Amino acid sequence: MLSHDILIVGGGLAGLAAALQADPSLSIAIISKVHPLRSHSVAAQGGINAALGNHPEGRDDNWEKHTYDTIKGSDFLADQDAAELLCREAIPMIYELEKLGVPFSRFPGGVIAQRPFGGAGFPRTCYAADRTGLVIMHTLFEHVWRRRIKIYSEWLVVKLLVEHGVCQGVVVYDLTSGLIFPVRAKAVIFATGGYGRVYLKTTNAYINHGSGIGIAYKAGVPLKDMEFVQFHPTSLYSKNILITEGARGEGGYLINRHGRRFMADYAPQAMELAPRDIVARAIQTEIDRGNGFENEYVLLDLRHLGAEKIKKRLPSVRDICLRFAGLDPIEKPIPIQPAQHYSMGGIDVDIRGATCLPGFYAAGECACVSVHGANRLGGNSLLETIVFGKIAGREASRYVKNSHIREANPSFMEAEARKIDERVEAWMSRRDGEKVHRLLNRLKVIMTEKVGIFRNEKDLALALEEIRNIREDYEKRGYLAGHNRRYSQEMVNMLEFEYMLDLCEVITMGALARRETRGSHYRLDYPERNDKDWLKHTIVTWKEGRPILSYKPVVITKYSPVTRLY
Repeated sequence: MLSHDILIVGGGLAGLAAALQADPSLSIAIISKVHPLRSHSVAAQGGINAALGNHPEGRDDNWEKHTYDTIKGSDFLADQDAAELLCREAIPMIYELEKLGVPFSRFPGGVIAQRPFGGAGFPRTCYAADRTGLVIMHTLFEHVWRRRIKIYSEWLVVKLLVEHGVCQGVVVYDLTSGLIFPVRAKAVIFATGGYGRVYLKTTNAYINHGSGIGIAYKAGVPLKDMEFVQFHPTSLYSKNILITEGARGEGGYLINRHGRRFMADYAPQAMELAPRDIVARAIQTEIDRGNGFENEYVLLDLRHLGAEKIKKRLPSVRDICLRFAGLDPIEKPIPIQPAQHYSMGGIDVDIRGATCLPGFYAAGECACVSVHGANRLGGNSLLETIVFGKIAGREASRYVKNSHIREANPSFMEAEARKIDERVEAWMSRRDGEKVHRLLNRLKVIMTEKVGIFRNEKDLALALEEIRNIREDYEKRGYLAGHNRRYSQEMVNMLEFEYMLDLCEVITMGALARRETRGSHYRLDYPERNDKDWLKHTIVTWKEGRPILSYKPVVITKYSPVTRLY
C-alpha cells in the first residue's frame, strides 16, 4: 500500500507553501486533481497585502493598521488573534517570497510596488502587474520541483480515512488508470480550494467544486461560517472571468447607464475602493433599479488611466478583454457584473491549521481560521494561503514527529476504498435516470436565485427544500452513462456531487438561521447587523447522519465592534 508521512491534498498556493515548510526529513507528497500549475491560485491577479510602507501614501502603515482594516472589513466577525497573526507575518513573508524569486513590480529605486485595494486605509497591496497569483505559483512550484517533493497529478481524493478517532490517510480516484484505492498517511493537509461552481456565475475555475470541504464535513469535522459567500464586484459580463480589483486600485471608475459614478451613493468616501460586499451590492442594486445596461451589467472605465499605465500594470485585464469581449479597455469601458468569487467559511481550524480530528489539517480557501469573518478584503487571500499553508506544513510535521500514531489496519483501508468502488459500479449498472450535469445545473440555479447577494427567509427555505429534493434524485436516480473509468469527467462530477449538495445545504442552513445582515450575508428581511444576538460563528457538524447547527464566540482581543462606514 502506498504510504507517506504527510499527504498534502491540493497543489495550489496553500498546498505548495505547506510542502515547502514541511520537515524535509519526512516523506512528503502532494495529491492534486490537476497539474499544480493549473490550480486556481494562478487566476489571482491583483496582489497580496503586507504593510511594507513603500507607497508614498503608505509611509505610516504598520501591521496593526492592516489588522484593524481586516477586522473592520470582516464586519467584526474575524477572530482577532488570527487576523493579528496573519498581518504580523505578512511583512517577513513578502520578503521571503522576494528571496525565493517572485518578480514583484517595483517602484523607482527598486522597492516592491504597492497599490490601493478596497477597504484598506493605506496602499499595501504588493503586486506583479496583474498576474500576482500566477508568478507566485510558478516560483513556489519551481522550489517544490527542485526539492523533488513527490506530486501525484490527476488524482481526486474522495474520502478521508479515519480509524481509532485519528486521520490515517485518504481514498483516491486515479484518473489516469481509473482505479480507486487507499493511500496511508500519518498526517493529511487539505488545501483543496473553494466551491464556486455551485453557482451559475462565478470567477472560479471549472475544477472548483469544493469537495475537499465536503469530505472533511462527512468525516465529522465541523464547518464554520459557510453562509458567508463573497461575490466579486467585477467579473467580465457573460463570461464571468475575473477583472481584478487592481483595476479599481489603479483608479478605474464604475459607471451606470446614465454615465454616473454611482458609488458616491453607497460609499461616498471610499467610492470604488469600498470593500467587496458593499461594491457588489451597489452594482447589483443599480442593475435591479434599471440603471444598468440591458438590465445585466454596468461599466468599469479605465480609459482615463492612459494606454501606458494599462499596458504596464493591467496587461492581463487588457488581454482578457481583447480575447473574450472583443474590446480594448484603452478605448472602451469594460462591461462587468458581480459573480461568486470566494468562500469566507470552510473547514473549522485553529491558528495552527489543526482541526478537531487528530492528524488532519487544512489551509487556504477550504479552511476557516476566520481571518476574513463575514467579508474578505482583496489581497488577503493570497496572503492567507502562504501564511497558513506554511503553518499547517510546520504543525503537521511536528505532529508526525512527536506523536505516537497507531498504524491503520490495511484491511480497513481497503474495505473503505472498495465501498466507493462498489458505489461507482452501482451507478454504472443503471441504464437510465438523472445525469449528474443536469442535477448540477438545477443546483446552480437554486443557489444563484435564492442564496445569492440578496437573501430572505422565504427563498432560503425554498432553496433548502429543493436542495434536499435534488439529493433524493441523485441518490435514487443518479447514473453514469459512460463506462470507461479513465479520465472520466462524468465520474469526477458524480463523485464530487454529493459533497456539493452537502455544502449547499450547509450554506443555506446557516443563511436561513442567521437573522441579521453582516458582511456578504445580506438579509432583506433583517437589514441591520445585530451584535447582541449574532456576533458569533456558525458551526455545522455532520452527526448521526444529519447536519447539526451550533455556534461559538468570536475571539476579540482589543478591537471592539463599531458601525462599519466607508
